[in-house]
Parts: sequence; C-alpha cells; structure tokens
Amino acid sequence: MTPEELERELGGGHLRPAYLLAGEEALLRDDALRALREAVLAGGPADFNRDVLDGESSEAGALIDAVHSLPVMAPRRLVVLREPAHRKASAKALLEALAGLLEERAPDARTVLVVTCERPDRRARWVRGFAEPAAVVECSAPRGERERVAFVRAEARRQGVALGPGAAELLAGRVGPQLLLLRQEIAKAALLEAPGGSVGREALAASASDVAEQPIWDLTDAIGEGRVGDALALLHRLLGQGAPAPVVLGALASHTRKLARIGQGGRVAGPPFVVRKLGSQARRYRPGRLLICLRAIHDADEALKGRGAIPESLALERLVIGLAG
Repeated sequence: MTPEELERELGGGHLRPAYLLAGEEALLRDDALRALREAVLAGGPADFNRDVLDGESSEAGALIDAVHSLPVMAPRRLVVLREPAHRKASAKALLEALAGLLEERAPDARTVLVVTCERPDRRARWVRGFAEPAAVVECSAPRGERERVAFVRAEARRQGVALGPGAAELLAGRVGPQLLLLRQEIAKAALLEAPGGSVGREALAASASDVAEQPIWDLTDAIGEGRVGDALALLHRLLGQGAPAPVVLGALASHTRKLARIGQGGRVAGPPFVVRKLGSQARRYRPGRLLICLRAIHDADEALKGRGAIPESLALERLVIGLAG
C-alpha cells in the first residue's frame, strides 16, 4: 500500500487493525502516522487513548498491555511501536509478542496497532503478520525522476498549488529526492501563484533552491573520507543555496546510519559502486565511533528543534566537524 492509498482508505472511513509503516523516508512515515493518529483518535482524548513505545527499550509485557487496553470515552485507541530492534537478541521476546498480537488482530479491533520501521526484515514472522486485514505502507523515497515528478504533482495538489507546464519537472530536477525540501519549495511556490492562474517554470527557476542529489552526495563523501575543510565548504554552499537545515541533517543521518549498518556487518541497498564507496568509508571509523556519531546527530536534531542555545548553522558546523574528524 502506498501513502496515497492509505489516505484514500482513511478518507473513506476504513481503518485496519494494524499497520506497518516501512521505508527509509522519514517524511512519508511521519505523514502516514499523522494521518492514522487523526483517523483513529478522531478528536478523542489522546492522553488515555494513545501509547507510544520505543522498540529499543520496551518490554513485551508493556506492548501486550497497551494493545489489550480498552479505549476511554472514544471508539478506538492507538498504540505505536517505533523501530523494533530486530537485530538485538534482547528484542526477541518483544518481536514474538508482536507477532502473536498480529495473529489475533480482528478486523474490528478497538485498538489500532502501528509499527514504524526503517528497514524491516521482510522474512521475519512479525513482518509477515501485516497481511490482510492489516497492511504494510511503503514509505520509500522516490527512486527515479519520474517518481519524483509524480510526488511533486501530488504534493502540489495536496497544497492546492497549480503548477504550470514543466514546473514539476524543474522542481524534481533541482531539488532531487529531498522530499521535505520539495514540500517546502511547493509551499513557497504558492506565494508566486497569480489568482486563478498557475506557477510557471520561469517563476520557479528564479525562486527554487538548487540542491539536488550531487551537492548532498559531495557533502556526505567529504565527511566519509575525512575531508573536514571540504565538508565545511560544501555545508556552507548548501545552506547558502537555501537548503533547510533539517533537510541537510536528514541526509547526514541517513548516510551515517548506512555506515553504521555496514560497520556492524549489515547490508545496504544501492548500486554496486555506491555500496563499495560506503564500505570504504565505514572502515575509516574505529569500532564504536559511528554510534558516537549517531548520538551527535541526535544532539544536533535537538538543537535544530530549538532545544539548544546555538544557531542552526553552528549546530551543523559542529556536527560536520565531528563526523568528518
């Protein structure tokens, strides 16, 4: 099921007993979760009818209790399990409990169970448990130009922005697969729209940020290869071109997670030359270093959300120096 198909189902009043939001694109997972939260709770008291569990630390009993609890002053309740740690031995009991709960889910269940997972093991019993009447919502970023153009057009329709001929193609080419930035550029385009008209290619060419894949890849390559000076210069270039700090941080987080996965003996998807490059970069980091980098990314995310006392650009500069050093 695609996120668009999920929205159509929810708009028609159809709720399933369980959903797996699977894929590397955090924006699509967040959008799907937001839509499910609104549909399940439907304005009811969220304090009593929503549980959010961390898959890294939650116990099996906590998940079972949450799913079996009854809604309070509402027809349904929502239970969200975030990123179950399927590679850890300590998570075995939690995943077995999850698989059992999925097998007992009735179509009219009063608790809707939602699991978010960036890279689920499709062979696992708990993942296969999201067959009918449950569903897997595929939240992967558009891979090719055609898919990106389709995303731009769909997002423009969602925001009520009319794009002229060639405008969607221009945005998709300039911004690349950065979905959050594409969404922000479309919101900016709404300000250029004439009453009763559309936003043309020329207007977008003058306003849209040019931060497609190559500059992002140049930045992550410089970091992975330990070229601190180049990495800082590329960061300033991206920010100067208008790339939002959360978009840059998201690219750094995705790249570092791939390095950490390779460093732990896992695999990543992609063209062979990209996988070889990631393997070479991962070997540059000593054991445990990439976990420290992931914690630094979390701290930078907190700073970008306003929980720090430093500007966004400085938070990213410090992060890039730490990742590349």
